[in-house]
Amino acid sequence: MSDQASRDGTGALGAPQPARPEVLSLDLGDLRHALAVGWADFRAHPLLGAFFAAVYVLGGWLLTYAFTAQGQVWWTLPAAAGFPILGPFVACGLYEISRRREAGEALVFPAILGAVARQKDRQIPSMAAVIVVFFLFWNFLSHMIFALFLGRATMQNVSSSLDVFLTAQGIGMLAFGTAVGAALATLLYALTVVSLPMLMDDREVDFVTAMLTSMALVRENPAVMLGWGAFIAVLLFAGMLPGFLGLFIVLPVLGHASWHLYRRAVHWA
Repeated sequence: MSDQASRDGTGALGAPQPARPEVLSLDLGDLRHALAVGWADFRAHPLLGAFFAAVYVLGGWLLTYAFTAQGQVWWTLPAAAGFPILGPFVACGLYEISRRREAGEALVFPAILGAVARQKDRQIPSMAAVIVVFFLFWNFLSHMIFALFLGRATMQNVSSSLDVFLTAQGIGMLAFGTAVGAALATLLYALTVVSLPMLMDDREVDFVTAMLTSMALVRENPAVMLGWGAFIAVLLFAGMLPGFLGLFIVLPVLGHASWHLYRRAVHWA
């Protein structure tokens, strides 16, 4: 390729080169900005945010009922810990709201749903498959950890007694399971923190490039991005406590903020 072709942004045959995502350095000011603008997006269109959050809240209710109806309250713990992994599905609608506000486009509900639905022909389904695999693997692994530590223990009905978790095996299981779950959640967070917003952008990019860019951002800004991840985890946990109702506010704000953080974190060269 000639130097002139490189400067013009064209290939050897004159075809335009695709833009390349490059990660930028971030600081706490960028996080504060993303959160402030995310809050402004939610306040401007709370009903739209509540609609997408409702899908998540209803899923949490159904998941909890499915386990408690069978008298297996214990399994709600790993399931509730893994359930936020599915959050990016709902966040796609929130990204579209923020994208439209940023571009000055009309915020028409059918158009927003249509934009999300059209992603089935792009890269979102591939990312969704990655997320589902993580979710299923965590649930399988939680069963294995339970069996490893408590498989031979004398079990009580955990819906009426939690004494089994106060034994040495129970405490060891909780500690080990928490460490494994945190490691998986951190890996998934690094893969998706900006990759999903990137795939909702107008630029054509494959999901592997999006995930590698997301990983690169976390690698280049470890303190800021891991701090952002911890902040998200705390807010999600707090929102889940009152019967998942807090997620009607927490989830839209974080979804909008994630879009704006992506816009400050990734430069298209």
